[in-house]
Amino acid sequence: MNTGKKYSVLIFVIAAACIVLVTALASAGILNQYIQTVIMSIGINIIFASSLNIVNGYMGEFSCGHAGFMAVGAYVSSILSIVLFTENKFFEAPLLPPELSIVLFPLIIFIGGIAAAVAGLLVAIPSFKTRDDYLAIITIASNYIIMTAINNLEVVGASRGLMGMKNTIRAMSSVIPITWMILWVMLFMGISVLAISRLMNSVLGKGISTIRYDEVSAEIMSVNTNRMKLLAFCFSSGLAGVAGGLFAHMLGFINPASFNIMKSTEGMVMVYLGGMGSLSGSVLSAIFFTFLLQILQPLQILKWVFIPLLLILLMQFRPEGIMGNKELPYFWAHIKARLSGAKNGGGKK
Repeated sequence: MNTGKKYSVLIFVIAAACIVLVTALASAGILNQYIQTVIMSIGINIIFASSLNIVNGYMGEFSCGHAGFMAVGAYVSSILSIVLFTENKFFEAPLLPPELSIVLFPLIIFIGGIAAAVAGLLVAIPSFKTRDDYLAIITIASNYIIMTAINNLEVVGASRGLMGMKNTIRAMSSVIPITWMILWVMLFMGISVLAISRLMNSVLGKGISTIRYDEVSAEIMSVNTNRMKLLAFCFSSGLAGVAGGLFAHMLGFINPASFNIMKSTEGMVMVYLGGMGSLSGSVLSAIFFTFLLQILQPLQILKWVFIPLLLILLMQFRPEGIMGNKELPYFWAHIKARLSGAKNGGGKK
């Protein structure tokens, strides 16, 4: 087994052990509800930031309305969850036995992601011939269009919001008494990070990355840039929809204000803080940013003065972010080489 495979297996074993350990501690009541919420928020933010990094980082575009796709996934998965497994205003009785929610919950989240990917497709098509500021305008407009549409849909509660998703989680716990939500968030987080890593290290991912450097040169080198944009937008939007579905079931209540331009700003702060084109950077910045939000919670509205200020300072003093476009293995190898060199040099002396 080569070094790369050994590293992948090690990461998989550590991730699986962490998921089992955290779920067990939460189920045993060792982790209180607040700590569980923070852990789930970190997982959801990792998915959200990593998905946005595909467009803003790897592809080098400037999307500013990513929360709109999160809203699509949240509402679609929530409606399916309520209709299928709980008593609801649509059909009164659930359409399926609530016990089946354990098996079908991942499918519901996946369908929400597909719906968000379709919304991403509708944004990607008119964006084929736009870049930079124009793309930012299109994505901001799409965020407002989605929010306005939901605000005027009485069937999903309009501005009052939608609730009832917690009943699906309770149905799961009635079958097997564990903290299902923290388990699902961590599983989807691991799958999402793995999927992004595999995509961006594939031939298709390399094609997406070429757009960042020079779109014209990429087309000359036979890269179908329209296809790459379409793929990147759909995949990125789909993962944002997955994050939205998990977010909705974690809180048990959503309204359009949960996915406004401030939420999109959070995603951009995490991407640029971690480093554009760095998956490891998105993961680290999502962890740091979630803790920062918890620290700033007593400031209430003033935190939205500090967070944009953080983005401005970041652009001024470290525009490449924490990780730049590098990944953690690069730094481990660099540190290992330094230590090895120091050791060999010491031996010669």
